[in-house]
Amino acid sequence: MPQSASAPRAPVHRDAAATGGFAGPGAGAPGAGELLQLLRDGRPRTRAELARLTGLARSTVNIRVDALLASGLLAPSGRAASTGGRPPARFAFNPRARVVVGADLGATHGNVALTDLTGRPLSEAAERVDISAGPITVLDRVVATIRRLLDEADRDVEDLVGIGIGLPGPVEHSSGRPICPPIMPGWDGYDVPGHVRHHWDVPVLVDNDVNLMALGEHVTAHPEFDHLLFIKVATGIGAGIISGRRLLRGAVGAAGDLGHVAAPHVSDVLCTCGNTGCLEAVASGRAIIEHLTAVGVPAATNSDVVALVRDGNIAAAQAVRQAGRTIGEIIATCVSLLNPELVVIGGSLAQAGESLIAGAREVVYGRTHPLATARLQIVPATTGIRSGVIGAAAMAIQHALAADRLDAALAGASSPPTTAGG
Repeated sequence: MPQSASAPRAPVHRDAAATGGFAGPGAGAPGAGELLQLLRDGRPRTRAELARLTGLARSTVNIRVDALLASGLLAPSGRAASTGGRPPARFAFNPRARVVVGADLGATHGNVALTDLTGRPLSEAAERVDISAGPITVLDRVVATIRRLLDEADRDVEDLVGIGIGLPGPVEHSSGRPICPPIMPGWDGYDVPGHVRHHWDVPVLVDNDVNLMALGEHVTAHPEFDHLLFIKVATGIGAGIISGRRLLRGAVGAAGDLGHVAAPHVSDVLCTCGNTGCLEAVASGRAIIEHLTAVGVPAATNSDVVALVRDGNIAAAQAVRQAGRTIGEIIATCVSLLNPELVVIGGSLAQAGESLIAGAREVVYGRTHPLATARLQIVPATTGIRSGVIGAAAMAIQHALAADRLDAALAGASSPPTTAGG
């Protein structure tokens, strides 16, 4: 999984609640966080096995295992075969020891999930949300939903160790604040992490929704790939880039903003960002709806477009396929620049079957050097509408279980409360 970026350190808190609930009796063993990384695969191991794997002295392993047991992150898991004397105890990662929240906010939807430390959902909620209602209205609703999910899962607030949030616009990575988001009036520069941390003193990490969709698709469906490009085609268009298993955000979190790249062969179509000729202005769900309406095919939402294509409407199928070709020209440039192994196309318009993806493949394979496409796969997303919330939870988990932060928490000091993407 990609690793979280470090954040400025906050004042040290000495109580368990302020440390995200990790501190416990026997805590304080340096390096316990690294030991837990070995155990996150779920395989039970004995102290002797851990000593052999790490090369650490048995006494050091004992201290670290005891600290993790006291925190609840490690739990007994039966006994190994005896080689003489009492069989040695085995220990395994206990993902239910703590919980995180993943929230995916789109232009018109809000998906929130409470998960364990493997990302397995314990309770979920999906609601219609109007992102243009402003940050206070939307985030207060998210906070209320989180409280309800904690109650439904019968989990204490002290169990919560992180919250990940995806937003449908550019997010400054270092602060977690939206920056000039085109479809989010009132959100520019708003302190999203601060708003949520007013209710829970845990790390709140915020990122662009497409980055989290890329992360969710990667950890769930394609963990074997090191280089992946995720393209979201919905009301807007964006990309999430994973290179060397790391999520790339760029200098200020603006990497992957494909929607506002100049589309080929178009120069006079006005975009919501104020420029003309943007890819989003000619190939997004909004653009397809406008085109179909102009030719007498009624469509009001992306779901309408998908339904028309599935029902065999020729005009809709042609419009979606042409959007795929136009997007494919931009993807071809990305493939030449980034050389991914896999391009995943998701978002609501990807539900229209092969029309969109076929159009993209047609151009990418024809316009890109054979060396870059020899092993390249272009496939539809498999996680559907849940990719964003899965990625948001994964971001929070990565942050909470990072070895250095876990060591700080086990020592009784708070982990740095990152407010940016994970």
